Amino acid sequence: MTHIVLPRRDADQWYRTTTMGAGITCIDEPAIRPFYRCNIWHVRGRDRDLLVDFGLGAVPLRRHVPQLTERDLLAVASHTHFDHIGAAHEFGTCHVHAAEADILASPDLERTLAADFLDDAMFEALPPAPFEYHRYRLSPPDRIACLEDGDMLDLGDRRFEVIHTPGHSPGGIALWEAASATLISGDLIYDGPLIEDTWHSNLDDYAASMRRLRALPARTVHGGHFPSFSGERLHALIETWLRDHKA
Repeated sequence: MTHIVLPRRDADQWYRTTTMGAGITCIDEPAIRPFYRCNIWHVRGRDRDLLVDFGLGAVPLRRHVPQLTERDLLAVASHTHFDHIGAAHEFGTCHVHAAEADILASPDLERTLAADFLDDAMFEALPPAPFEYHRYRLSPPDRIACLEDGDMLDLGDRRFEVIHTPGHSPGGIALWEAASATLISGDLIYDGPLIEDTWHSNLDDYAASMRRLRALPARTVHGGHFPSFSGERLHALIETWLRDHKA
């Protein structure tokens, strides 16, 4: 069998930023294949900014995305799988739901799913040397702030409500901005193949969280993976999931 040697991507080309409008920017890692590629959401506020998720962390995030160093910033993990918390340690204090604070404080490869998913199949091109996926390790942030359902993240002119959405993982959260009908949905729901069978997934919780998000009058949804989509698409995806999992 021929072993394919993947090319390497320069650090200054590792991240891509896409302006979504309404003060929201998507940051991602285009050399990672779409199924594994985390969306990192940056929201501009009057008094401070919001950053939701942190990608793989193989290339320093703050160093290569200058807008993340310009202003005070609330750093939030939607959950603690490795593809979402890789660079969380770069931001001092990281907010996470209390149900997964212990994982963020001691992020081993097994509980964060890196042991199951991190290999060459993730990549179109590898991060710059000396990165090797079998030497990959995660570092905890200096400080962890626990979030609970109903907490409000205040950016001055924008407020996001924390919605606890267990199912994909026990501490998964979505963020809801009622004023703009914008949902940042994490990995519970996005427009692509969902992961429902991790070591700490729960289908009963998944269904309850889906029903909760279905009740929101969302206009725009920014998921943890794949492109953003409309509120109508959200409701269609949820209806299909609930029908398929009715048994």
